[in-house]
Amino acid sequence: MLSRIAKRDNMPQATKAVYLLGIALEIEEDMVLDKIASGRDTKNARFLSHKQAWA
Repeated sequence: MLSRIAKRDNMPQATKAVYLLGIALEIEEDMVLDKIASGRDTKNARFLSHKQAWA
């Protein structure tokens, strides 16, 4: 499959593999951050102002 899509996109297999791994890592990171955020999103959650959050 990697060979096919690399040919389709006219790029070396290694370049396509690195690109796809980068996308996969971003998705994985998003899933982890979503899990953390979901755990913090409770009824009694404490909210910070924008200024406090970035201080």
